[in-house]
Amino acid sequence: MTIKAINVRNQFKGVIKEILEGEVVSEVDVQTASGIVTSVITTRSVRDLELKVGSEVIAFVKSTEVSIAKL
Repeated sequence: MTIKAINVRNQFKGVIKEILEGEVVSEVDVQTASGIVTSVITTRSVRDLELKVGSEVIAFVKSTEVSIAKL
């Protein structure tokens, strides 16, 4: 399956700025043109994908709910 085959409209190309690695899960901060997107994924996935600071990645965002607050 290619990345183009994934049905996610909100795709943000970026570069990994920071990885906070935990025993089971890790936080991955991705700098995109729209700002920083943070993903919480398993530490095993970080290692399997060989993610490192400076890696070019695509952050896929899929949500069943979007909340809005009045400013």
